[in-house]
Amino acid sequence: MTLLSNICIFVALFLCHSLVHAVTNGYYGNSPSVASYLPEKPQNIMNPVDSCWRHKSDWNANRKDLADCAVGFGSSALGGKNGNLYVVTNPNDNAANPRRGSLRYGVIQDKPLWITFAKDMVITLENELMVNSYKTIDGRGAKVEIAYGPCITIQQVTNVIVHGISIHDCKPAKYGMVRSSTTHVGHRKGSDGDAIAISGSSNIWIDHCYLASCTDGLIDVIHASTGITISNNYFTQHVKVMLLGHNDNFVQDVNMKVTVAFNHFGPGLVERMPRVRRGYAHVANNRYDKWIMYAIGGSADPTIFSEGNYFIASDKSNSKEVTKREVKGGWNNWRWRTSKDVFKNGAYFVPSGYGSVELPYSSAQRFTVAPGNMVPSLTADAGPLNCNRNLPC
Repeated sequence: MTLLSNICIFVALFLCHSLVHAVTNGYYGNSPSVASYLPEKPQNIMNPVDSCWRHKSDWNANRKDLADCAVGFGSSALGGKNGNLYVVTNPNDNAANPRRGSLRYGVIQDKPLWITFAKDMVITLENELMVNSYKTIDGRGAKVEIAYGPCITIQQVTNVIVHGISIHDCKPAKYGMVRSSTTHVGHRKGSDGDAIAISGSSNIWIDHCYLASCTDGLIDVIHASTGITISNNYFTQHVKVMLLGHNDNFVQDVNMKVTVAFNHFGPGLVERMPRVRRGYAHVANNRYDKWIMYAIGGSADPTIFSEGNYFIASDKSNSKEVTKREVKGGWNNWRWRTSKDVFKNGAYFVPSGYGSVELPYSSAQRFTVAPGNMVPSLTADAGPLNCNRNLPC
């Protein structure tokens, strides 16, 4: 047998072993250690976001109907609903002078656009992707990844929807020229390596994305951003998952309002699901699989309403608590409440504060939060969907 043949056999055995290891440890589906805490017979139901559009076989012809399906604080996000369709045809990128057909060319336009993809592609960005107002990035019908370079920045804009893409292995950006609109290109000092950084922005909806393994956070919402919904996403293999609020001294974040709903916080996550500073966070109908440190934390007196979540604690005795206050004391008056949550494997939530935590939703933002025992079904399709044109998704 030749040396080349031996090498081929070795590589094949290695790949087979890696796949078996991934399946065994829950990177595809439920890990054995988590499955025992789930219902034996999950219900075949959809959450309110998905039931709004996924039953329709003509979703591809009516993509913009998705903009009517958001719930919570980000439900007013229009994205590119009132604009034309723009099709990304190639994964190429030029940060300062993007060319037609690339993703960057679409997102920097000054007019509303609904952005789709002609085929599967992996996009490795030259520098951070500055998304302009009134844009939808819609990955349905293709397998789209943004990975192995800088990723998405949503800064000082409004009405952005990001749906159905995978964002992983994001790296810090370097100092350089980056175009943010058709009329402005400027020096950027580099980004931190977040998957999605939302700064000073409003009416933003992140839905059905896969986020994992980035240098900094997976989603950061900072600098007085508000009107945000983060829903139906699959998070895995990361340390600091989601930050809501810039820092303890940034008082403008008191106006921040974020809905975190129907997400699956999967294996290999350490903390911040989310970590909240000031502001209001409604954390509803999410599934948590054995966090390593804690699930929901915060500082600087935020209001957190945990409603109808499904918490499966770590097997470690010192990681059972869902909550963590990032201070040594003085948090007894912080309004952190739990309602309809399900706690498994010894998980527990430490509430605090007095007075009402009534949701400050308008009638258009309000949605029905299911009891926690329904969450494994409601989050079963978290992450990008495998949608076929002319069929229900």
